[in-house]
Amino acid sequence: QVQLVESGGGLVQAGGSLRLSCAASVRTFSRYAMGWFRQAPGKEREFVAAIDWSGRKQYYADSVKGRFIISRDNAKNTVFIQMNSLKPEDTAVYYCAADLWGGGASGESAYEHWGQGTQVTVSS
Repeated sequence: QVQLVESGGGLVQAGGSLRLSCAASVRTFSRYAMGWFRQAPGKEREFVAAIDWSGRKQYYADSVKGRFIISRDNAKNTVFIQMNSLKPEDTAVYYCAADLWGGGASGESAYEHWGQGTQVTVSS
């Protein structure tokens, strides 16, 4: 059983930065591609970013490209997302997800395991 725990959410002003972390309780973390998704109030959950098992390939939604950076530390079983130049429309609950042997898909159905989410609120 893979457990994912997100942290680092909070309230930030527009233009500010936050770094989210997702710790995985699994010995074979390097076998998983990891993704970040978000869900704003009244909207469907959407893809934000993904990273392959090695960390060499990253994928981003157009809405965050150039502002967000996904990375991972396989020695610490953790994936990160650095969020810069935050906008009010980035306000959402952010979820991390794990995809065994995945390549960094953007579709939710590719991911077998999900965290509980962490709230990010960007004030204008």
